[in-house]
Formats: sequence, structure tokens, C-alpha cells
Amino acid sequence: MIHRVRQAALALGLAALVVVSGCATSINNVLADPSRYRNREVKVAGRVEDSYSVAGRGAYRLQDRSGQLWVLSDRGVPRTGARVTVKGTIRDAFNLGILAKQLPPGVASGLVMIETSHSAQ
Repeated sequence: MIHRVRQAALALGLAALVVVSGCATSINNVLADPSRYRNREVKVAGRVEDSYSVAGRGAYRLQDRSGQLWVLSDRGVPRTGARVTVKGTIRDAFNLGILAKQLPPGVASGLVMIETSHSAQ
């Protein structure tokens, strides 16, 4: 009997871990503690507020209820107003150098996500 209870508890724990690891984190969590997320892949979801693209590369500002975050992509960018889930790596003090003059303020330096994938919700 004790063996079955332990197996059930282990199964529930593993199921909870799978559910939690698949959930998006809030943008505020990333903004509040960037060192925790720096150079790690995270998933965030929200609405695209601004979108800039040139030759399939670009940047977009993603906003959820808790904050906003710039996302850089070389896979194309979603249109303004789209609801998306984004996976990517958080970079702090990111600097685009000379390209910064061609992109909107807030992208050139600071906290950004380098997108690995995005999907519409």
C-alpha cells in the first residue's frame, strides 16, 4: 500500500513539473530579476505592440498584463496586434552597435529576448 502511495505521489510531482515547465513566465518576472533569466531560454506570451522588420529580420515589442519586452528575431516578426507565445534567450545589456541607429529606442541596449521561435495563440 505504501509503495502505491509513493508511486502516485511521484507521478503527481512529475506531472506538475511538466505542466509548470511548459507554462510561459510573465514579462514582469523577467524584468524584475533579469540575472535569473540571463542566457536562459524562457517562454513568454502576449500581444505585439510594435513590429519592425527588414529582410525577414527585425524586432517587436511584446506586452502582457505585467510589462513589456523587446524581442529580436531573424525568423520574421509577427504583425502588430498579434497574440503570440515566444521562446527565446534573455540577454541583458545587449548592444547592436551601428544597427542601433536604425531600430526603435529601447531595442539598441538593455534587456531583450533573442527569439528561437514564436507561434500565434
